[in-house]
Amino acid sequence: MNRNFFAGSKAAVLGLMLCVAAGILHAEPVSESKPFAEKFLLMQLSDGEPEKQNKVLSVAANLLEYYGPDAIDIEITTFGPGVRLMYADNSRQERINSLMAQGVRFTVCMNTINTIERESGTRPELHPESIPVDVGVAHILDVVEEGYVLVRP
Repeated sequence: MNRNFFAGSKAAVLGLMLCVAAGILHAEPVSESKPFAEKFLLMQLSDGEPEKQNKVLSVAANLLEYYGPDAIDIEITTFGPGVRLMYADNSRQERINSLMAQGVRFTVCMNTINTIERESGTRPELHPESIPVDVGVAHILDVVEEGYVLVRP
């Protein structure tokens, strides 16, 4: 092989590495549960106020209706006072169940749940289909690194 081929190959590899580092080329997240998803959304809920809970659920429902449940992958991560959304006795269970049936995942910060138990002496009962994560904010960072867009309604 000639010298120009190697020089060209090195330049191509270097260019590709620079594009990846600059974020020009990036892989879309892959969702096992939604293999045809084109949009990837992570919503943060750290507020326990009923209005904020309603807003998060409404945004998820609106996006599912707009894009279709197969075209968007949505996860809602709760931590701090936001974990109240996932309490088993939350009055929004019907809405949560409907969203779950359309593939929305709800994760709960177990660090927050452990703190609540330590401070109150009782562990809150959570929605049986909620997904526990060790540290909610760390989970958010990891999912954003995978390519999900973070929204804090």
